[in-house]
Amino acid sequence: MEEHVQILDLPYCKPFKEWLKDRYGEEKAQDIWQKTVDRYNAYLPDLPDYGGKKNGHAIAIYGGLAIFSLYPNLPDEPPISEMQDFVSNMFMGKMSKLGKVFNLNRSADMWLINRIFEKSGNGDRRDIVKYPASFVNVAEAYDKENHAARYYFTQCPNAEFAKKHNLLHVLPLCCNSDFFLIEQLHGTLIRCGTCGNSDKCDYCVVGNKNPLADEYEIVTDERGFLVSRKKQ
Repeated sequence: MEEHVQILDLPYCKPFKEWLKDRYGEEKAQDIWQKTVDRYNAYLPDLPDYGGKKNGHAIAIYGGLAIFSLYPNLPDEPPISEMQDFVSNMFMGKMSKLGKVFNLNRSADMWLINRIFEKSGNGDRRDIVKYPASFVNVAEAYDKENHAARYYFTQCPNAEFAKKHNLLHVLPLCCNSDFFLIEQLHGTLIRCGTCGNSDKCDYCVVGNKNPLADEYEIVTDERGFLVSRKKQ
């Protein structure tokens, strides 16, 4: 069994602490952060083997665990929507720089992101043999007619953890960040559900000027998940 990623090895400790300090003041922030670290460490012994740092999604899995460890310690229990911008920027903020050179409205860039998805999917399918609790990735062929890259997950470690620990109300903080990511690349994510509110987490990525993007609107469902719905 591979060692799990420790919370202090994640790149999110500093933004977590800064956000807590801004919201609650330094003394209370320190107390909340220590409780977060303690809760994270308490979760580790019962986690399945994800492959630790060898898992291609290690940052996503353990970053999600950090969110699940943080939220129950927040004294004012803020609405998930109130935290979404902070979490999305923390997880995906660096991608805004990539958007200066990467544009999913260009055919070459759509081809490239599809290749990235293919490579990631191949890694997921290798990982699932060794680590059955990891992501189950199902590939779909590139949609040349609609210039769309597609794939989906039928198993997500973050969703499974949230279900087991009664934290499904926190899961949207992780899932909704994907919409932010694709927006930074001048694209649109068309997603009808996730493993938290459906039987799969589907990814259909197109440029934001693609006619397919105009057929959908992004709404928030009753559980707080952003989802794509066909316009009436």
